[in-house]
Amino acid sequence: MKKTGDYLGSPADLDGVVSVTSQPVAGAAIGIIAVNLVYPKLPGNVANASTFAFPVDYEVIDLAIEQLFEADPGAVDQIVQAAKRLEARGVRTIVGACGYFANFQTQVQAAVRVPVLLSSLAQLPLIKTSLRADQRIAVLVADVNATPDKVTFVDIGSLPEFHAIRYGETTLDNGALKRALVQKAVVAVKQDPSIGALLLECSDFPPYAAAIQAGVGLPVFDFITLINWLHQSLCQRPYYGFI
Repeated sequence: MKKTGDYLGSPADLDGVVSVTSQPVAGAAIGIIAVNLVYPKLPGNVANASTFAFPVDYEVIDLAIEQLFEADPGAVDQIVQAAKRLEARGVRTIVGACGYFANFQTQVQAAVRVPVLLSSLAQLPLIKTSLRADQRIAVLVADVNATPDKVTFVDIGSLPEFHAIRYGETTLDNGALKRALVQKAVVAVKQDPSIGALLLECSDFPPYAAAIQAGVGLPVFDFITLINWLHQSLCQRPYYGFI
């Protein structure tokens, strides 16, 4: 018998007997904690559900974004309770919609039983493993508050073009922001030829990942590479084809 949370991966599973709990919705393997911020969230943004080729579930919390940047202890309970609500609705893993949810990784991880990777920064060890020992990673960040370790931080938060997102304005010049982000990335790579890959920390940056990659010609990682990787691990499908 299949029950809530089990993966139905074959015709035999679908033809079998299933049992459910009291959860009101089903089918979203990925649960996302998002902060209640009002600004344009374009396709590619983690907070835009059309970004994904699979269903996701959101839990929105009321915090100031600075509370994430500053690892405010007063934010822990809200974030933990949001994760618990997502878990209760049947998600199989939990991520955050801001790179600085990383400051709360340990607390959330201890509070739920499903895997937790709250930040795109969780990919740093994997990216480091893929590069030569003499190469570095350029991390485009909305707020610089970290210690470099084979990492070059590129400040985006101070860009005028990023102002609408950073401070919750309702009008965004998307073309100008894209050009500014590409320029920042290109300049960073020119100034530091040891950079072998880029990581976009902010959940608002994935809409510009393709343009950034076209500008620098290097691997570009972001929240979407993380979420897609997680989803595939949770929803593996059989392969068919010719040999």
